[in-house]
Amino acid sequence: MSETTCGSCLCGSISYQFTGTPRGFQYCHCSRCQKITGSAHGAIMFVKPDQFEWLSGADLVSRFELPEAKFYASCFCSKCGSSLPWEIQGGGNVAIPAGSLDQDPGVRPTRNIFTNSDACWYEPASNLDNFAQGPVRRS
Repeated sequence: MSETTCGSCLCGSISYQFTGTPRGFQYCHCSRCQKITGSAHGAIMFVKPDQFEWLSGADLVSRFELPEAKFYASCFCSKCGSSLPWEIQGGGNVAIPAGSLDQDPGVRPTRNIFTNSDACWYEPASNLDNFAQGPVRRS
């Protein structure tokens, strides 16, 4: 039996799973991923459509497509707005936003793409101070 990895939205209304190992895992720095995540990049893994299954709340999944985009789309929870997996236009892959996972998928990102679109304010995490919880409050 294949290993199963589960994910969900923030409010818990939608859940999904995929089986097996993702085909890839990358950080995408394109402007579309910046807009949809509100962050410096998307953290996205890919599985084949037959590896993916909605477990609950599929009727609450909303999809947005840019007409001019060849492969880009996004799906999100219509209740809480959380980013969710989407089937890539043209088929062949389901893109899974890593932040929606409920457990360790057992793989790590292997590359950065569209780095020529890095946000002007982007600073790699390895260059920043780290705090296990939150920063110490200054008096």
